Amino acid sequence: MGRFHRHDDGTAHSHDGGAHDHSGYATGAQRIQVLERIFGENDRTAAANRADFAAHGVHAVNVMSSPGAGKTTLLRQTLRRLDGVRVGVLEGDIHTSIDADRLGGLGAAIALVNTSNGFGGECHLDAPMVRSALPRLPLADLDLLLIENVGNLVCPAEFDVGEAARAMVYAVTEGEDKPLKYPVMFRSVELVLINKIDLLPYLDFDLDAFLTNLRAVNPDTRTLRLSARTGEGVDAWVDWLRAQVPAAAAA
Repeated sequence: MGRFHRHDDGTAHSHDGGAHDHSGYATGAQRIQVLERIFGENDRTAAANRADFAAHGVHAVNVMSSPGAGKTTLLRQTLRRLDGVRVGVLEGDIHTSIDADRLGGLGAAIALVNTSNGFGGECHLDAPMVRSALPRLPLADLDLLLIENVGNLVCPAEFDVGEAARAMVYAVTEGEDKPLKYPVMFRSVELVLINKIDLLPYLDFDLDAFLTNLRAVNPDTRTLRLSARTGEGVDAWVDWLRAQVPAAAAA
């Protein structure tokens, strides 16, 4: 059984370095009421975050992936290319400031949220965590906020944090079956960035099979192929981000 994180309302759930284990909840109606309170509070805070972003003309993009898929490397490439756009990064990590430090000096305002607690750490960012970081970001001076979520293919997809759009970074080293194994994540995003394509010649990876599996769970999502390491294809991702900013300002 995983270790338990206790909420202020007295409820608890298990975190053991990965996906949620809600086995610690009472079953039946009581469990449903507990989950409704947790998600209800989150959704109310997400609405407040979204209102703040809209009031300041900030377009927030929630960037998710499994650990090691290449989010931070991609964001480094992204910040180097987003000239003329005022960018902030909200960096979510369980422990350390390693990823936030890697993004320093590239022109973005950065706020770090460590999700660690006495039992290990939360496997996702939720809306209250994001809200806690907003006072450390100059929202009035930003056009775009990139939220780098904690690396996990389950929990981040379950929590609205007030974002306007969701994108996920998927590495070809993860195999073709991930959309079928983690459909909630793949269904929740508007854009899938297929990363590490520079490794395709060295992998037994069937890109067509991956795309078929992806379409089976989310036929409407867009895909872009890129290599965050070499920079190949990153400009198309940057163009996608740029296209989001005027729409946010007009709204």
